[in-house]
Amino acid sequence: MERVRDLSELPKAHLHLHFTGSMRPGTVLELADKHGVRLPETLTEALTSGEPPKLRATDERGWFRFQRLYDAARSCLREPEDIRRLVREAAQEDLRDGSGWLEIQVDPTSYAPLLGGLIPTLEIILDAVESTSRETGLGMRVLVAANRMKHPLDARTLARLAVRYADRGVVGFGLSNDERRGLARDFDRAFHIAREGGLLSAPHGGELTGPASVRDCLDDLHAARIGHGVRAAEDPRLLKRLADRQVTCEVCPASNVALGVYEKPEDVPLRTFFDAGVPMALGADDPLLFGSRLAAQYEIARRVHGFSDPELAELARQSVRGSAAPADVKARLLAGVDDWLTRPPA
Repeated sequence: MERVRDLSELPKAHLHLHFTGSMRPGTVLELADKHGVRLPETLTEALTSGEPPKLRATDERGWFRFQRLYDAARSCLREPEDIRRLVREAAQEDLRDGSGWLEIQVDPTSYAPLLGGLIPTLEIILDAVESTSRETGLGMRVLVAANRMKHPLDARTLARLAVRYADRGVVGFGLSNDERRGLARDFDRAFHIAREGGLLSAPHGGELTGPASVRDCLDDLHAARIGHGVRAAEDPRLLKRLADRQVTCEVCPASNVALGVYEKPEDVPLRTFFDAGVPMALGADDPLLFGSRLAAQYEIARRVHGFSDPELAELARQSVRGSAAPADVKARLLAGVDDWLTRPPA
């Protein structure tokens, strides 16, 4: 058997992790029991069996089914202690996988009705992130994400709120949900507000639709990072543009296969991006529903795409460089990557 270095010990940054989707399966089941929430049978079976649910979101019916399971899990988060538990456990899982910096993505409007409103909800989340970061030593920040399925005015409200809390741990502004709904340019004003307030622009694009979605994120939203972005592989000129601008794509291999963006792991264009010079930050997306966390994404790069340890180290560096971490944190993590490479394979 080939001797390799432990990927869970490779320092890295995690830039694509959704709030509810970060939960442990057992936590969802316990919170559902605590609050008397009736979960869909397919979700309960998946959570108890350890096998992720069968998902495919390449058509609207499939996306609706995915969203229904996600919403069911989110409905279990009803009290501040539930939020604190989620954040604490997400940090523990990331530390176990070698993460030294986590930017967790959340749309606070989804939780506001049960937590006292939009502002109290964001404050609960930020307080949980601050205390967890202090207790665990994991650098943690928040990326506030608007929902493409809602009105652009809602996104502007969120952008103003995100800017208001930029000194409390919000580092970026995103746009998530089904990219087949809601044109990127409809949200340009919200992203302008966020950028003017010093926040990083990180919308989703190039997952369920093609390269045009990535171009729209660059042209209309001035993205510094792209959530997913994998469909840019279909357009060499767009790949060059991403490489020239060093726009980091938050690539989530397990998620791409689970949702049917690609049929099998080897189809995810990791090597195409890497060889083109497009920086990547591998992410777990929604491990609750996709069944694998951060280190497993690096394992896919190694096992399926043949990435060597020096190449995996470079992927980790790209994740750190693409993050909103302070300079001293980036320097420490990058030094840790170099140290990892000096260790003999196990």
